[in-house]
Parts: sequence; C-alpha cells; structure tokens
Amino acid sequence: MTVKELAEKLELRTLVEDDFDREVEDCYIGDLLSWVMGRAPADSAWLTVMGNINSIAVATLADVSCIILVENAALDADAKAKAEMHGVNILITDKNSYTLAVEISKLI
Repeated sequence: MTVKELAEKLELRTLVEDDFDREVEDCYIGDLLSWVMGRAPADSAWLTVMGNINSIAVATLADVSCIILVENAALDADAKAKAEMHGVNILITDKNSYTLAVEISKLI
C-alpha cells in the first residue's frame, strides 16, 4: 500500500507531501528517538507524537515511508522545513497510536 492510499483510507491529513507513491510495508510506534532510530523498519509508517527537527533526522536515517503524528501532535516550523528539504512525508491524525496501528495492520 502506498502512503497516498494509506492517507486516503484512514482519512489522515497531510502536513508534508513528498513521495506519496512510496510503499508502506510495516508500522512502528515509538517516541524515544534513539530507540526508533535503531528499530523502526525501513518502509514503515512511524507513529509518534514527536514533531520536532530531530524526528526528521531519525525518519531519514531509519528510511521510514512516513511519519504519522498521532493525537494531533504539533509539527514545529523547523521540522516542517527540514521534512520538505529531505523529502519526509508527514501526516497527522487525532487518533491515538494503538487505534491507528490496528487500522494500519488491517490494510497492509
């Protein structure tokens, strides 16, 4: 499933769009950036509340397909600019991580 299909099916709002044709093959939940950096699978949707510039670096290093900010977590301006520069897709939802992960697991 692509990032675009995932966003449409789950009614996720787009904050940064780069490669929406990128495949999403897994889902990872985590807010401790050093933990995520070493464990998030490539091509996964990363569910987090971390909307800062460091999360963009972690997303790039882990090669995730997208970041999904859960519970309407804020994306700061510096992070948005860095995501646009590095081609990191960022989506947002009011759902919590568990609920969204369950929905994603049914789709991929």
